Amino acid sequence: MKVLKMRGCLGPNVYPAVPDGGWGWVVAAAFFLVEASTYGVVKTLGIFLQDLMEEFGESNSRVSWVISICAFIMTFTAPLATMLSNRFGFRPVVMMGGFLTCLGTISSAFTSSIKEMYITIGVISGFGYCLSFLPTVTILAQYFCKRRSLVTAVASSGESFAVFAFAPVFSRLKEDIGWRYCLVIMGVIQASIISCGLLLRPIVIETVKDAASEADAVAQSDYELENEQTCTSVDSALSRGSEDSGVPSSASEEDLGLEEEKTKALMAQQEQDRPHSPPPSPSSEKEGSFLPDSRAGPLKPRSPKLLDFSVLRDGAFIWYSLFGLFATLGFFAPQLYITELSKSRGVPVTASSCMLSVMAVAEIVGRLSIGVVLNRARCRKTLVVLGCVVLLCLVLVAFAVVWEFWGLAVCCALYGFFLGTVASTHIPLLAEEDVVGIQKMPSCVGVYVFIQSFAGLAGPPLGGVLVDVTKNYGAAFYSCAAGMGLGAVCLALVGVAKSRTCQRRSRREQKDVEQEEKLSRCSDDSDFLELDFGPRGGLVPGQ
Repeated sequence: MKVLKMRGCLGPNVYPAVPDGGWGWVVAAAFFLVEASTYGVVKTLGIFLQDLMEEFGESNSRVSWVISICAFIMTFTAPLATMLSNRFGFRPVVMMGGFLTCLGTISSAFTSSIKEMYITIGVISGFGYCLSFLPTVTILAQYFCKRRSLVTAVASSGESFAVFAFAPVFSRLKEDIGWRYCLVIMGVIQASIISCGLLLRPIVIETVKDAASEADAVAQSDYELENEQTCTSVDSALSRGSEDSGVPSSASEEDLGLEEEKTKALMAQQEQDRPHSPPPSPSSEKEGSFLPDSRAGPLKPRSPKLLDFSVLRDGAFIWYSLFGLFATLGFFAPQLYITELSKSRGVPVTASSCMLSVMAVAEIVGRLSIGVVLNRARCRKTLVVLGCVVLLCLVLVAFAVVWEFWGLAVCCALYGFFLGTVASTHIPLLAEEDVVGIQKMPSCVGVYVFIQSFAGLAGPPLGGVLVDVTKNYGAAFYSCAAGMGLGAVCLALVGVAKSRTCQRRSRREQKDVEQEEKLSRCSDDSDFLELDFGPRGGLVPGQ
């Protein structure tokens, strides 16, 4: 392989191993800003719901579809974002995502109906969010190995910091300048995603051991080819001497000597030229990776998989995707209904508005805590996350049975904490060997988020239907708890499926090794016969 070198700060970073730092810290800072400008802004848009209802004369449910469509597009288009990233690289895709995000938010300030906002914020900004977020979290996972969980958790806290900061600031600002100018300011802030995309330098892991092993393999194949050519030349010389011209054995020996001298000279020349040829180097970015098409042919670009649907045959990935599908039911609805639930339980209006702030602060603590725990965990990281999912399910059930202010406040704090542990790790965990591994993550993360999109679209409406039927806001939390419980069951089955896959792979590898040993014994016998320099089928001289 050959990696194309790019000049300046735009070129890829080449490391002998995963750096667990280096330029990865810059990527982590970029991911923090991307999180704040994408998910943080989406969760903050709820402060404009009442203003939009009064401006356009629409109901609460019709206005809420703006956020629902945005969340759906952001996850539904994940496979397309993955394909574009694998085709054109992470940097241009994130920069395009930042432009679309900024364009959609600013243009929404000039809309005249709620249907137009379905297009501006729902479709344009939603697609921009996907193009910005997904490639950034993918390349961040490639820069870290041992510290991956900790760094990802800390960087993803940008979402919570944005909610904590943006909500009070824009709530106060919209009273002075109006909600339209607030959206313009948000769009200008989101333009920072474009500069974050410039910082996403590709990473290339180039190990000396792998390069040496590939060079040895090429040299071994060249030697076998030369050995075969030598035997063929010698055999042809003997055949010409004994069959074609009828020359006695002395002439055959003379031709044999000439052929041997030519062959030795050719092999010596190739041995001198081989050290000067550049050794192959593995690549991790398709922007500059090449594979040799043949031993002596020209180098041709390698065509990587744009989207890896083969992971759908992996049992561990299927169960993990089902976990993400069901768990997403509990990601959005609680923030949507907690204020109304608090009012229905007799909590004052001013105190009900503080519940979201309690969730945001607790979520920051949860994201930081899970990063430290997973960085030091000695067991499977999926088991740690499984414990958090089970506790989060119990907290969702508790929402439906508590009535007073402090009970709801404690539930909000616990929910925010455990939500932070799960929300900040469920995508980076794809890079762990317990699920699919870091090599398959860039091509399968789009499939995983795509599967999640349906739950993100159905979660809030499902809770709303239960509230309308039962006339109780606590019913929405029961549906969230049920989805989170199913997600916990699916996550528990990931380890079982992975163990079975590893067992089948080990048995298959053992059979391959045994078959290779049999083939090697057969090839040794054939090589011995080929090196017999005597005339094939001819008469022995002197007879």
